[in-house]
Amino acid sequence: MAFVSSCANISTSHKIQREQRAICGAHRYLRSSNSFIPFQVVSSEYFSPKCYGVRMAAPASSKREVPLNIFRPNKPFEATCLSNELIVDKDAPGETWHMVFNTDGALRYIEGQSIGVIPPGSDDKGKPHKVRLYSIASTSHGDHKDDKTLSLCVKRLVYTDPSTGEERRGVCSNYLCDLKANDKVNISGPVGTVMLMPEDQKANIIMLATGTGIAPFRAFLLRAFMENNPDYRFEGKMWLFFGVPTTSSLLYYDELEKMAKENPNHLKIDYAISREQKDANGKKMYIQNRMAEYKEELYELFHQPNTYIYMCGLKGMESGLDEVMGPVFEERGQDWQEFRKQLKKEKHLLIETY
Repeated sequence: MAFVSSCANISTSHKIQREQRAICGAHRYLRSSNSFIPFQVVSSEYFSPKCYGVRMAAPASSKREVPLNIFRPNKPFEATCLSNELIVDKDAPGETWHMVFNTDGALRYIEGQSIGVIPPGSDDKGKPHKVRLYSIASTSHGDHKDDKTLSLCVKRLVYTDPSTGEERRGVCSNYLCDLKANDKVNISGPVGTVMLMPEDQKANIIMLATGTGIAPFRAFLLRAFMENNPDYRFEGKMWLFFGVPTTSSLLYYDELEKMAKENPNHLKIDYAISREQKDANGKKMYIQNRMAEYKEELYELFHQPNTYIYMCGLKGMESGLDEVMGPVFEERGQDWQEFRKQLKKEKHLLIETY
């Protein structure tokens, strides 16, 4: 049976509380007592002097070298915005933009990594804004396929401050969404070794995405199905579960459908549109609801040694995975939580949520 695209749907509840702590294209936030503040990355994975300017092997990749911290926040690269395009309909709940930057080939990266963006200006304390991290939405060759660009997928963060009732705007997401062609942007990185593609070209790759969490998976899919890389020819199966609140907010829809149509034996896509669809029990259609329709097939795939499960999006997705897979394992007298731990330990369950 062909591995075909399905227009079923998934989504995230884009309620204010979740949007406030959202990361627009992987922009991480921490919550303080009465506001949401950017998360300053302090992990040695990102800023260790030992990693600066070197290339390291990734957990999911034993062969491909991974560039890390070629440019650091205190010595960023000045990239040029080449284009910035609104990629949702006007009636979508919030704006999401796709932007392409010229890097002159100086900032090398591979699929699944992130970059840091340093917005101009100062915070409320008069200090320079901290770096924000965004997942890269393009392959290592870039959207222009000349190895000189990188792309981001960013949602404009706008919310109401619950303590004052005033409208608040995310500093970096609004800065990026307002960029015009030829504007300069300070970029650091690349960083990240968690979300890298497996080198196994016959792997089963299950991707769970909500909203701008699609960014790294767009890169995966383009590398697998839209590029002619002499050292990489994907012959496995990719299965994308993609959740959004409305049809008008489906990101990269035409691009995704084109790849699914042209690769029916290797790519399957299921969407979950929470505000427009319901499952068989009349509940809103989130990712876990859509996955539940394939729970037996997913159970079998999860047990195959060449299966990798990736998750990128809002934090609530993690409990959704437990919600759908827990009962399936329990029915068979198995402990899903223990199996989940083993998957993570063996780097077959790779999560980047915010």
